[in-house]
Amino acid sequence: MKRIFLFLLAIVSINCSSIRVFADHDSTVNFDQYKTYAFFKPGIEEVEISDLDKRRILTAIEAQMKGKELQLSENPDLLINIAVKATDRVTVNNFNNPAWGWGWGWNPWLWGGNNTNVSTHTRGELFIDIIDAKTKLLVWQGKGYGGITEYSKNRDERIQRFVAEILANYPPTKPEGETL
Repeated sequence: MKRIFLFLLAIVSINCSSIRVFADHDSTVNFDQYKTYAFFKPGIEEVEISDLDKRRILTAIEAQMKGKELQLSENPDLLINIAVKATDRVTVNNFNNPAWGWGWGWNPWLWGGNNTNVSTHTRGELFIDIIDAKTKLLVWQGKGYGGITEYSKNRDERIQRFVAEILANYPPTKPEGETL
């Protein structure tokens, strides 16, 4: 019984720490044409998170874009906007014990009952929108979601990982034999 509980706890911990990412893009756009970017300040100012987390996200985006050989510019080809969403999730684990086996109380040989564990965690979602600066059309959007708390000791690393996994899908890859 103890082993089952530890196994389930490990699975829940793994699921809370994993990040799922999705990306979509305009398949008619040639992403090779983009060389510079800037942040879309009006959109970023509306994001309702702490200024510290905004800076963490923007710094992580800058590092990823630099690795993709895109330069920050006053006259950009692309505009980058972010959005966040937080959802609290409640998990209820109910372990029913049969009326046999080892137990406590007056009769240590029989014990039946329930053991319920309730936990909550916040699932954060980060959206990164990439907009063509000339046409003002969304050309790429990435989304990542996973567990994160405001009490995380490794908050910087977690946000960097979120951003890196989302932007790993930018620019979109060309299918074999096709051009974007």
